[in-house]
Amino acid sequence: MDNVNRIIRLPEVCGRVSLSRSTIWAFCRAGTFPKPIKLGARAVGWNEAAVTAWIEARTTDQGSA
Repeated sequence: MDNVNRIIRLPEVCGRVSLSRSTIWAFCRAGTFPKPIKLGARAVGWNEAAVTAWIEARTTDQGSA
């Protein structure tokens, strides 16, 4: 199954990146985390591939430090 366009909600994002909801939103405001996609009036999600790429970029940065 191809998950390139899969949308994941905040609880799953929190679990994947091991950060709190408030930290994820702070990173979004700062422009250092992928922007959420508006799904409805009160619902957002994130592109799974973008979140995975963010994680990989962070682990690559750690490896070169």
